[in-house]
Amino acid sequence: MHVLDILKTKGDRLITVRPDATVRDTADTLGRERIGVALIREQDGALSGIISERDIVRGIADHGPAALDMRVADLMTRSIVTCTPENSTEELVEKMLAEQIRHLPVMQDDALVGVVSVNDVMKSVLAELKQREKVLQEQVITAAGWSTDED
Repeated sequence: MHVLDILKTKGDRLITVRPDATVRDTADTLGRERIGVALIREQDGALSGIISERDIVRGIADHGPAALDMRVADLMTRSIVTCTPENSTEELVEKMLAEQIRHLPVMQDDALVGVVSVNDVMKSVLAELKQREKVLQEQVITAAGWSTDED
């Protein structure tokens, strides 16, 4: 399975904020939307960062309650790890584990087309494993000449 398949199921809805948004407003957005990250886009639409719940918690730990009044640009992660619609779920798992991240923006031809989370990837992997199990069971039944029909 590939990222494109995940996006077909999940959809391509994106939650983005501007770099000058406050951390408080961004935290409100994350809570309201029930998501773990927001992508940071410049006025021209360019992706400039990502901010996660973890980034916000670290900001509060470092700066106290004043972190909530800071700009998102002050806490966001600027080094963005991305994927493409053609990446396989195996590649996503490897990338997420290696980078210790939970979300990957999906880029196609320098355009932001979606975001996948570790939950999206795990759902996809689980569905793929169940499908493989079903195929293997059918192959074993066929090879052994068993019948699942009652006589």
